[in-house]
Amino acid sequence: MSEFEAEVKKAEKELEQGLVHVGGYTEQVTDDEFLGDIKMQAQEYGQKVQDAAIKAKDYASEKFAQAGEKFKELQSKEPKELLEDAKDFAREKPGQALLISAAVGLVIGFLLRRK
Repeated sequence: MSEFEAEVKKAEKELEQGLVHVGGYTEQVTDDEFLGDIKMQAQEYGQKVQDAAIKAKDYASEKFAQAGEKFKELQSKEPKELLEDAKDFAREKPGQALLISAAVGLVIGFLLRRK
């Protein structure tokens, strides 16, 4: 589980606990106090969502940079090298190679069908 997913699950648990707590008031409170509590919780969750969005952005930026590096690496290789790498991968992990091939075929089929 990624760090982002863990933060989202943590926020969900806290949200559930907070909502149960708000609904579980047994004492008499004024509308202003209740609205103040709700506003405070909304601000807290807004901050948590903002923090999660920042982490998601950082994660996406990191993965985008990695993809860019991999693309540059692949551009520098000769086609024969790429073919040999693909063959080696298929020998080492035939199940994954088959699933990737099926997924690529499915995507190409959908793209060609739409025309």
